[in-house]
Amino acid sequence: MNTYQEFINQSFELPQEEFEVDDSSLLFNGVNLEKLIAKHGTPLRLTYLPKIGDKIQSARKMFSNAFKEHSYKGEYMYTYCTKSSHFSFVLDEVLKQNAQIETSSAFDIALVRRLFKEKKITKELHILANGYKRPLYTQYLTELINDGFKNCTPIIDNLGEIEAYKNGVKEKCQIGIRVATDEEPSFTFYTSRLGVRYADVPSLYDTHIANDDRFSLKLLHFFINTGVGDRPYYWNELSKFVTLYCNLKARCPDLDTIDIGGGLPALTQLETSYDHQTMITDIIGYIKDICDQHGVPEPHIITEFGTYTVAESGAMLYSILDQKLQNDKELWYMIDGSFITNLPDIWGLNQEYIMLPINCWDQTYNKVNLGGLTCDSKDYYNSERHKAEIILPLRKKDSPLHIGFFHTGAYQESLGGFGGIQHCLVPHPKHIILKKDDSGMIIDTVFAEEQNEDRVLEILGY
Repeated sequence: MNTYQEFINQSFELPQEEFEVDDSSLLFNGVNLEKLIAKHGTPLRLTYLPKIGDKIQSARKMFSNAFKEHSYKGEYMYTYCTKSSHFSFVLDEVLKQNAQIETSSAFDIALVRRLFKEKKITKELHILANGYKRPLYTQYLTELINDGFKNCTPIIDNLGEIEAYKNGVKEKCQIGIRVATDEEPSFTFYTSRLGVRYADVPSLYDTHIANDDRFSLKLLHFFINTGVGDRPYYWNELSKFVTLYCNLKARCPDLDTIDIGGGLPALTQLETSYDHQTMITDIIGYIKDICDQHGVPEPHIITEFGTYTVAESGAMLYSILDQKLQNDKELWYMIDGSFITNLPDIWGLNQEYIMLPINCWDQTYNKVNLGGLTCDSKDYYNSERHKAEIILPLRKKDSPLHIGFFHTGAYQESLGGFGGIQHCLVPHPKHIILKKDDSGMIIDTVFAEEQNEDRVLEILGY
């Protein structure tokens, strides 16, 4: 009999850093997932906290290697973009690593206030305030700066935003400017809606920043929607941006930093050709070459990695409730949750994740489709990154089958509306946190129980 494990071994080598199989059962970072399911049930969302620190340390190491290879004289600062996951246990882990943060909205600043009140941060924390800002956001930023958060840096997203700080800021204030990049030809629009046009950046500095003793232009911000990738488009946009930095540096002595944004990818398959270290090394060399051509000292580098920081800490576990043969060849495995509500990027972006069975690796296998609980025709999953089909062990009536989606820790809870109402009133799943105690043992704690009907009806006004 050909088993599922034999099938996987034809394409991938196991064990890997995160995944291994022991007695036909999948371990995730050494954690026996069958035991977790026996204890907590499914559907089950989990966050493996040690992975967050591992990713931050890994990125710092890669930038250190790149700086060394190119004799790069600037400094590197790791910031975490909170919108990827705002949960307290995530921010606690990020701050333990001495990472800084990037914000997106007024409520982010309320979160900063709470962290300060709980003595988890000091007023020295670097806060990069991005996004198109409503009045409450600029008000909160102004108050934060006036209260002594000297490293709170508003990133100007539009020409009118500076007026809020001119009218309210009393203390010395660092300013950043986000530059509007052009998008890839496949986009339906040509230039990003976010940021200030290249042509307007010098006049914004000359008119509103250069002659105001309160303000210093500290950094320029760069980001493209499709992320960091070895494509002509990426290098072209980065070249334009660094050239702008060099030209502006000649008249702005305070400018010494570029923020190259986020977009470093997390792994979405067991094996990938993407080489993070090579990409980072090439970026640093590219920036240095352009600066050398202009006779400008290389700038300090900031990144705002979100998905890269938290995605690989997350997983979503399901049980197969039933199987349905809907015609002569289409076999459906029905999960006890919903892709639309639990993993909305599958529905909205056709996102693919690492998907593996948790048990039954010694069983033979089938080609299947996975169906969610809602009545929406889009609530399904039927392909993986490495092949245009799903293969899973044969489900037997007397043997439950469990599956897991991995590296799901970025955005899914917020996009799915954590704690709110879900499509077809499918309840929000139980969420547990995995962390290591002082002896290195993994312990699990419940962050949130599965949503109950009383809470759902209360939200709906019943």
